[in-house]
Amino acid sequence: MKISVLTLGCKVNKYESDALIFELRQRGFEATDNLEEADAYIINTCAVTNEAERKSRQMIERARKFNKNAKIFVLGCASQNNPKQFEGRGVQFTMGNACKKQILDEFDSFGTKICDFPSEYEDNLFSAQTLTRAFIKIQDGCNHFCSYCIIPYIRGRSRSRNVESILNEVEKLDENVKEIVLVGIDVSDFKIDGQKGLGKLLSMLDGFGKRLRLSSMEDNLIDEEFLIEVSKVKNFCPHFHLSLQSGSDEVLKKMNRHYSTAQFERSVNLIRNFFPNAGITTDVIVGFPTETEEDFEETLAFVEKVRFSQVHIFPYSRREGTVASKLYGDLPGDVKTERLKRLQTLADRLKKEFISQNKTAKVLIEEKNGKWFEGYSENYIKCFLEDKGDGVKVGDIVEVEILKPFKNGALCKINA
Repeated sequence: MKISVLTLGCKVNKYESDALIFELRQRGFEATDNLEEADAYIINTCAVTNEAERKSRQMIERARKFNKNAKIFVLGCASQNNPKQFEGRGVQFTMGNACKKQILDEFDSFGTKICDFPSEYEDNLFSAQTLTRAFIKIQDGCNHFCSYCIIPYIRGRSRSRNVESILNEVEKLDENVKEIVLVGIDVSDFKIDGQKGLGKLLSMLDGFGKRLRLSSMEDNLIDEEFLIEVSKVKNFCPHFHLSLQSGSDEVLKKMNRHYSTAQFERSVNLIRNFFPNAGITTDVIVGFPTETEEDFEETLAFVEKVRFSQVHIFPYSRREGTVASKLYGDLPGDVKTERLKRLQTLADRLKKEFISQNKTAKVLIEEKNGKWFEGYSENYIKCFLEDKGDGVKVGDIVEVEILKPFKNGALCKINA
């Protein structure tokens, strides 16, 4: 029996899907993450926006084009949020986010099963990863309850993975893996024995000799103690993805974000004191219901002031069940679109300026597309190297000279 596991959404979902594929193969199934002809499809859904839920439903139809008689199983955030949206679409069985591994025991079942969230980290999914970069899940859930966000309701409260389990998985990684990315719903809240533990975990992982990278984190993680600890980790990649969401203090309050722009700026400056060439990337939501034109102008000015190396921009998506959906209305779509375009223009310029400030880099070659080798620098610049027949191959870490902005990254050449 061939099973295709299809993933929408974040790196945590990708990790969990990879773990399901590994377990399926252990049980004797043929399993893939490709959208292709299969006997059954497991669709791991996303619900971060309305559009993400729409794409999750759409994936069912895309799968059916390959095999109209295939069994369809749905799990993840969209089905946790609203399992009824998958009824009448030919889905055989639906699960939520908890107990995801149980889907593998439900191939003959019909209906819906939404489990309660565990109070402890659910440590039963492990992924055998053989690519050059491995995602390692260290945490699940979120306690922040930002007013616009549905994730705490569909992922549960924050819970951290046991350190020994993390180390055990890293120890078993394929030798081809050259970089580890620590992922979670709120990596900043990772704890060891109830105390902040992310810096300590990075120190423990440093001995494996692989590049270490953090996924998205919150401002409250950044202090001098953490940065001193991380600065001693020799394999740490100086890339900090700090979620801003708005450059207006008034909007941040309405979003229930627990910092001011002044606090955020202090965190950025502290990072640059320890890592002068760090890539500092962020997320920004445009068109939050209370965002005025003045608020948006403040966001533009703050993004310019901080000089992010990359900005991921999202139009506000009203999510039923969140505080914002109950208290506020919504801005017109054309207002959101216009603000997104203005911020994107600024973000594109800042990205090119950051790339131009970098002269050299160490790049992990992750793939080859046509004549181009592609990979990321330690500070998260996407680098393109033309294949010159000089022995460079996927999996190599090479020193390059950065020539200029190119495509969605930088044109580079091997540093002779």
